[in-house]
Amino acid sequence: MKNITKSLIALFAVLAVSCSSDDVEDRPVITAKDAPVLVAPEGANSYTLLLENAANQAERFVWTSANFDQSVAINYELQLDAAGNEFANPRSLGSVIGANQLSVSVETLNAAVMGAGGEAFVQGNYEVRVKASVNATFEPLYSNVAVISVTPYVALDPVLFFVGNSQQYYGLNQWDNTTAIPMRYIGNGTTKIFEAYVKVGLNDDGSPAGFKFIGEQGTWDNGNYGTIGGVQDGNLKNGGDSGDIKVAETDGVGLYYVWVDIDNLKYKSVKMNWGIIGSATAGAWDNETAMTYNFAANKFTISAPLSAGEMKFRAANAGNYIASNAWKFNVGNSDPKVAYNPDAPNFTVAGGTANLELTINFDGTAIVGGL
Repeated sequence: MKNITKSLIALFAVLAVSCSSDDVEDRPVITAKDAPVLVAPEGANSYTLLLENAANQAERFVWTSANFDQSVAINYELQLDAAGNEFANPRSLGSVIGANQLSVSVETLNAAVMGAGGEAFVQGNYEVRVKASVNATFEPLYSNVAVISVTPYVALDPVLFFVGNSQQYYGLNQWDNTTAIPMRYIGNGTTKIFEAYVKVGLNDDGSPAGFKFIGEQGTWDNGNYGTIGGVQDGNLKNGGDSGDIKVAETDGVGLYYVWVDIDNLKYKSVKMNWGIIGSATAGAWDNETAMTYNFAANKFTISAPLSAGEMKFRAANAGNYIASNAWKFNVGNSDPKVAYNPDAPNFTVAGGTANLELTINFDGTAIVGGL
């Protein structure tokens, strides 16, 4: 029995040695030979990042392939750190397997820069490199370093809600704070500025209707912004004793542009008068031809002869009042169509009599008919 046991042990030992030798002999030898080379950007590039461009590409980084002396899957990670920090605490801009480029969004670059100690709206220098690795067993290879300058932003996510009589025109109950309407945020990431394009009418007794702003749906206790003592002078206060804002007291019912600065407790409002303008219209590019507003339908309309040419819809009165710029509010042939894009392309028209319609929604998106 002892002899059999010894024989089996000896046999297993021989097999183990044999298998180990074969494994070592057949195992591919991975040798870190050539590091990747970061070729774009070459360095000295400058980036000013903006919150409104968060989803856009900030930069496409390109590098050459690393060489590990074998056909293996290589993971490339793009790293960033503050200049002079020697990548002691690098931030990842993303990674790819086998590819030689990576598109980095404004949002991703901003987050990495802020994580590396960046200061909002202050330009700083940062270093970028490519890390090439096969697995945890082997030391990675690192590319050359590119130095870039970046001005990041702080991405606040502030909200403000509109509550008042006007909710009834949007299928909601009047003064219902649980369905208060979200206003459009137009701040720069650090400021709390909002806007709305809102129908303002009358109360049931015929008096000018009012509205307020709140900081949270369903409660009056997290921001309750209204007038100070009922005075309609553009100043706000935050409190349960704040008064209603009654912009229609002076100019009557209509579509109003409302601008709110919560940081400075200010508001502006103007009744919008929309018209058509351009080489295809009677007033050319010098004067708007006024449209008629139908309050119930929330539509501006006009039946007008048009020449072959180009045109836009514009509310110069609102633009001049709010921003001293007649082109602040116009609707062109953009996708989507909005009231707040001064750079929207013109509409091209063939000529003839046209029945035009324009609807401006609460959030500033627009619907155009007749073109």
